[in-house]
Amino acid sequence: MTIKKTMLGTLGLLALTASPVLAEGTINVLTWEGYADPSFISKFEETSGCQVNATYVGSNDDFAPKLMAGGGVYDLITPSIDTTKLMIDLDFVEPLDTAKIEGWNDIYPKFLALDGIQKDGEYYGMPYSWGAIAFMYRDDAFDTPPTSIADLWREDLKGKISLWDDKSAIYVAARKNGDMNIYSLSDEQIAAAQKTLVEQKPLIRKYWATAGELVDLYKAGEVVISNTWAGYQSSLLADEGVKVTEFIPKEGAEGWLDSWMVVKGTPNKECAYKFLNMQLSELGQCGVANVNGYSAANASAAKSCMTPEQFAALHQDDPAYLDSLLIWTPLGDRFEAYTNAWNAVKAQ
Repeated sequence: MTIKKTMLGTLGLLALTASPVLAEGTINVLTWEGYADPSFISKFEETSGCQVNATYVGSNDDFAPKLMAGGGVYDLITPSIDTTKLMIDLDFVEPLDTAKIEGWNDIYPKFLALDGIQKDGEYYGMPYSWGAIAFMYRDDAFDTPPTSIADLWREDLKGKISLWDDKSAIYVAARKNGDMNIYSLSDEQIAAAQKTLVEQKPLIRKYWATAGELVDLYKAGEVVISNTWAGYQSSLLADEGVKVTEFIPKEGAEGWLDSWMVVKGTPNKECAYKFLNMQLSELGQCGVANVNGYSAANASAAKSCMTPEQFAALHQDDPAYLDSLLIWTPLGDRFEAYTNAWNAVKAQ
């Protein structure tokens, strides 16, 4: 069975949702929170003459269903590196004309070498931002700081634990089980991870879907430990006066790279490429760094717009930092097995 047929079968029963309306001079982006923040998008709209409508996702698992349901209304998407290949295989996106993207050659070579954003000698994804899926705890809830994934299974923290509502929960549980080949798990290992997550479920306050949702849970004291989009929710909580600490557990953490992709057949290609150029420029690269706390893919732009301290803190001078992380990898024809296992956990 092809990946496309498998995905259609898996996602075909999902309810269709309202979609943005196409308008001349407007681009509709399906993206993550912060990637179309007014702090830098407003300037782009003023200077480009292109208006931006953003629809936000809470998981990489949202991209395929929304594109299937969207009727061609999205122009640009930003899936992570474990999902970009799927977008290519499903024929949702088109090759990039990299000659039209200023700063393309300033992207870290490490990112341009990744298989997940290219096919048959052509690039389909423009690397944009990167970071880790770290873990986080509320300082006032722990006398001894947590250091392990196993802390998310502690009985004494029952009702105060949260986990991202995403298939990557399988990656977390697999590492707890000692299975480090998290992107190539056997059926037996996936089943074991599913069992471990089912055992954890009575301890969970809520599976978080958006950055704001997790921030609210921490602010209210309803959650004291979780995984997190490193640098983002912790900075939002700091702004609210809530002291939290991020940590990389001894079992390791996942690493991610998000890339902008052009939806196949978009009628708004001129504005789409203006948008890509902005996002890879100082405006877009420091825009996402300042809003989300994520690292930038264009080292030259980052160095021009960041303080030396921010540049170092975001590992812009040390892309090899990613080597210490378990970088998300396309799951290929195993996508459905992971997704079904995670959905089965939530259905319990």
